[in-house]
Amino acid sequence: MLPQDPVMLLSVINTKLRDEFDSLDELCAVMDADRNDICERIAAVGYQYDPTQNQFI
Repeated sequence: MLPQDPVMLLSVINTKLRDEFDSLDELCAVMDADRNDICERIAAVGYQYDPTQNQFI
């Protein structure tokens, strides 16, 4: 279960991307999470996914 709070979500997702997954798409597939929902919620606090760095910046 992913956090509802966008700042906590950002922290959890970036940690998982750093430690466990090679891409946001892989993370979403394994966790059965909606990529667009994650991106929109994190964008609300000013971050965008950068696939070259594999993190939200």
